[in-house]
Amino acid sequence: MRRLLIILAVLAGLVIAAALIIPALLTPENWRSQIEQAASEQIGRTVRIEGEMGFTILPAIEIRAGNVSVSNAEGFGEEPLASLSELRLGLALWPLLSRRVEVSEFVLVEPVIRLAQRGDANNWTLIPEGAGIPEGAGDTAAASSAEGFRRPGALDFEVSLRDVRIENGRVHFTDGADTFEIEGFDLDVEMADLDADARIRGDFVLNGEAMRFNARLAGVRPFMQGRETPLSLEVRSTPLNLDFNGRALESATLDLEGEANIQTDLVRLARLAGSPLPPGSALRSAAATGQFSLRPERIAFADASFRLDEITATGGLEVDTGHERPLITGRIQTPMLDLNPYLPETQDGGAGAGGSPLSDEEIDLSALRLVDARINASADQLRFGDIEASNASLVIQLENGRLVADLSRFDLYGGRGSGQMVVNARSATPNYTINATLNGLQAQPFLTAAAEYAGLSGIGNFNLDLASNGASSRAIMNSLSGQGRFAMTDGAIQGINLAQVIRTLQTSIQTRTLPSGFGEGQATDFTELSGSLNIRNGVVRNDDLAMLSPLLRVAGAGEFNLVEQTMDYRLNPRAVVSLAGQGGDDSLTGITVPVRVRGSFAEPSFSVDFEAVLRELASGRARGVIDRLLPGQRPAEGETQVEEERQQTPAEQLLRGLLGSRQRQQEPPPEEE
Repeated sequence: MRRLLIILAVLAGLVIAAALIIPALLTPENWRSQIEQAASEQIGRTVRIEGEMGFTILPAIEIRAGNVSVSNAEGFGEEPLASLSELRLGLALWPLLSRRVEVSEFVLVEPVIRLAQRGDANNWTLIPEGAGIPEGAGDTAAASSAEGFRRPGALDFEVSLRDVRIENGRVHFTDGADTFEIEGFDLDVEMADLDADARIRGDFVLNGEAMRFNARLAGVRPFMQGRETPLSLEVRSTPLNLDFNGRALESATLDLEGEANIQTDLVRLARLAGSPLPPGSALRSAAATGQFSLRPERIAFADASFRLDEITATGGLEVDTGHERPLITGRIQTPMLDLNPYLPETQDGGAGAGGSPLSDEEIDLSALRLVDARINASADQLRFGDIEASNASLVIQLENGRLVADLSRFDLYGGRGSGQMVVNARSATPNYTINATLNGLQAQPFLTAAAEYAGLSGIGNFNLDLASNGASSRAIMNSLSGQGRFAMTDGAIQGINLAQVIRTLQTSIQTRTLPSGFGEGQATDFTELSGSLNIRNGVVRNDDLAMLSPLLRVAGAGEFNLVEQTMDYRLNPRAVVSLAGQGGDDSLTGITVPVRVRGSFAEPSFSVDFEAVLRELASGRARGVIDRLLPGQRPAEGETQVEEERQQTPAEQLLRGLLGSRQRQQEPPPEEE
């Protein structure tokens, strides 16, 4: 026993002596170059250790190295791919004898990593010396992407990590177009072994935005070997808040599935991504909650709830990033789709619809070129300006700045419609087209909402085919052109009672004052109203208005200026039955009484063309009266002058007076005695 104790004591002394002597013998000058060479061969880049180095064995193995750098790939500049001010590694000694690695400390102090991509080539794919590039693998970036980083057999050893940290790191990335800068990167990793839960915490500043994350992975080894592995992730920042609870799928790449909740500040997130939104954009925030999946070049939400600003929706969306622009596809349903915040602003700050003043400020449509989309959508309520529709079904297609919205159906003010709207922002001056068919529409609430014009009521069918172009809402309206048709029934023209105008016309002709029948509370009922529209440069022209009512027939022609919100229109009513029983003059039946409507949509003014009435009286029904009243004609035998005048109609009396006055003006004055 004593001899055994002596042997053990000698062995212990030798170990202690070795632990004290070996580090002294292995000075940096003896082993620095060998470490650099071995590391360079392993990664295919030149590794340099230019700072102080230290090495101890007891009570644990500790290695320190300062000012370490890894050279960049050829063609990517002289600055190193990676550098750090200090590396510290601590290993438990005795577990190494049983082939187990226990890392007590692994710290990278102030590492700097410079990543660059040019086309399909990058500077971060590392190839050990002699490995070469597999035949047919193409460039290094493509080969790395195709193979993935999760492979069977990875990490085929035992290791535990107790204190793994990155302190104040920095990562710089550029692809020639976009640049990302990560600063102040701190990372802390903790795990008992490669098969146990790993907890990863960190924070950093990305392009000026502070971000913090916390992740849990159920085993680093199964994850790196491509097996299905539970995973949770939490990200907190001002631009983005993310909660994910799911799993990494069995694959060679980072394929994820699980429940996710994402909330974003779109303005700051777009700026962070290098694609800032236009100034004053209504796109402020977005959120999504549901079944989330991530695969190479594809991100998807299914059975999800979405929010864009104040718009909420349910359904599913998928983003395919393997295109020139991300492609969004899916199907969503929303209780209210309010488009007003995304319409061009007017001069008073409102949406560019209805009668609000139009703005000369240029509309920025650059957001239409950020993504492509093919989305089927339905909305219980749809709001555009003051127009409100319901039960809307639409297909949205966006490709390279050209937006097509196909409305297969919608309910609108008691009627039903369909149509298509196109916004093409591919050229310097955007252009727009609208095609719409509306059937059974209640005209008054629709026109009030669309143009602040409440002067027409009834049930109508409308067809519109419009086109326009321009960079501002005023320019768009100034160039608006196209055509349309309308046919209405059982309605009224507000502000004027044409039958009353004709009934009181006799007195008005004599006094040259406006007949009664104009103003608030007055209306002309009709059973049918139809016509066509010709729109050119923001002016709507109608020349074939035809209106039928039990008492009247009305023709009309004129124009409406949508830019200035003014009108100049001529109505030509004609009584088709006698108005005598209603307090009118039977002799005016069949006579056209032109009424001119001018002024703003909100406050139109009315006038009667008396000269045209007199001309028609003179050339039409009054022709017989003219024959009787011409010079040389006498009253019939037995009629007194008083009886003749009593039997004349008011129109005949008026014409007699006018013609008599003209005759007196033509007769020579009597000779003086």
